[in-house]
Amino acid sequence: MAKDLPQKLLRELLKNSKRSDRDLAKILKVSQPTITRARHKLEKSGIIMDYTIVPDFKKMSFELLVINFAKIRPEVLLSEMKDKAREFMGKFPNTIVASTGDGMGMNAVSIAFYRSFTEFHRRANLMRTEWKDIIEDLQSFVIPIGEGEFKRFSLKHLGDIPL
Repeated sequence: MAKDLPQKLLRELLKNSKRSDRDLAKILKVSQPTITRARHKLEKSGIIMDYTIVPDFKKMSFELLVINFAKIRPEVLLSEMKDKAREFMGKFPNTIVASTGDGMGMNAVSIAFYRSFTEFHRRANLMRTEWKDIIEDLQSFVIPIGEGEFKRFSLKHLGDIPL
């Protein structure tokens, strides 16, 4: 198996994960069993974590994509509060990522889809009230879905990054 085959396969799967192993083998000029083995190896090693789609979020009735930036008391990040935060964020399937980080004077971020401004406002208020002793500041960047888009959200663009 070529040394760079796993990376090439990963890039092709990012472009379209619905392709069959047979089609991928033709594109990458190897046998179908070689592709199948390489795919299973990527899955087993955890490099491929999920197969998913990118839907039209507007057609799913989402109006907003919101990036929340929070400043959390630093001592909280080192305590059992991390588990409480994971549990809290786990209640919201519309939140697609939540993590600690660093930038703009903030140390946490979450990205979530909302069906309305009211839904977003309620969630922000919930965070401000339930976490008032932990969150020092909460700022939101609100993106109306389908408005002002310069590049459509998709992970397939990563498949175009050269090896």
